[in-house]
Amino acid sequence: MQVCNTRFCTSSPQSFNPFCLSHLHFLRSGMVSRFAVVLLIGFLGMFYQAKQLPPPQINGSSSSQDLTVSSHRIKLSDGRYLAYREKGVSKDESKFRIIVCHGFGSSKDMTILASQDLIVELGIYFLLYDRPGYGESDPNPNSSVENEAYDIQQLADQLQIGSRFYMIGVSMGSYSAWSCLKHIPHRLAGTALIVPLVNYQWPSLPYSLIKEDYRRKFLSLGLWLSTYVPGLLHWWVTQNWIPSTSVLEKNPIFFNERDIDILKTIPGFPMLSKRSLKEQRVFDTLRSDFMMAFGEWEFDPLKLSNPYGENESSVHIWQGYEDKVVPVQLQRYVSGQLPWIQYHEVPDGGHLIIHYKGVFDTILRAVLVGEEPVCYRPKSVS
Repeated sequence: MQVCNTRFCTSSPQSFNPFCLSHLHFLRSGMVSRFAVVLLIGFLGMFYQAKQLPPPQINGSSSSQDLTVSSHRIKLSDGRYLAYREKGVSKDESKFRIIVCHGFGSSKDMTILASQDLIVELGIYFLLYDRPGYGESDPNPNSSVENEAYDIQQLADQLQIGSRFYMIGVSMGSYSAWSCLKHIPHRLAGTALIVPLVNYQWPSLPYSLIKEDYRRKFLSLGLWLSTYVPGLLHWWVTQNWIPSTSVLEKNPIFFNERDIDILKTIPGFPMLSKRSLKEQRVFDTLRSDFMMAFGEWEFDPLKLSNPYGENESSVHIWQGYEDKVVPVQLQRYVSGQLPWIQYHEVPDGGHLIIHYKGVFDTILRAVLVGEEPVCYRPKSVS
């Protein structure tokens, strides 16, 4: 049998050897097989690494060893610290004291768009804090929706803002407000839930209402990745080959036209940038917050009964009719199941209604002094 000399296999046609075809095929098939094995091993290794994630940087006594703390903080009963910021009139001169829970990827430094005239007129004191893991607050290794309420209660007690206070929960920060309505309603003088999340795992949400909602499938995928392959999720949101978290801002999938105009004038979502997400502490915080908000809760908000007597307190939901993050149909259903909650709708509003001129003033007047915002009544509730 003639032996193929690969040196001549690639020479001129005159030196062509028919046995070289079978040999080249063998070489190529062998190379493909070896490449497939290497690729499989690589994928298995990546999958293993994807399941692994360095343990969260949790310290009982400080946010992290390399974090410079510049904010005021309180120490909770379990040793964690919560960072906070005060705004508005002084606490001693105030008539209304409000704790604000920020949304996903935000912090205590969120913009408060209440007019100065209204703040002075009503005597409003704002207490904003970094929810666990955010900003300069410690993560909570025993996080739960219930624990959110008791963090807020300790914050209120240590800063001595009174036996009753007002609560505002914005977007994903609303689960802290729901927790307070469930566990410490006697401490709330009034509550505003602004574009609050709707958790598709709440047992009382009818499947017929959510089965075609693409958001439900997206959130389910996010929960699965966060739970089982957090390393892969971290790689995905920080890699540069394929757009993943890029340009959340100005994306019409999430925001309507009015939102997009607003995003031209506010900082946006700096925590969601690839650069920020590469920091383990940032990724851990956002992942934990997401899993808390859309995982299983210890209670079903739609089963809450009215904890207040007549005029004892008021609870409000504010929703944008054109919100693409939380669909208006779900918010209408939630408010319909809880008739003791006052429901308001911004006709041309998206998810960023808190930043619309004049809207936050209207929200404050409604929850603090009971003014009826007639122009924000939903045109039809189904």
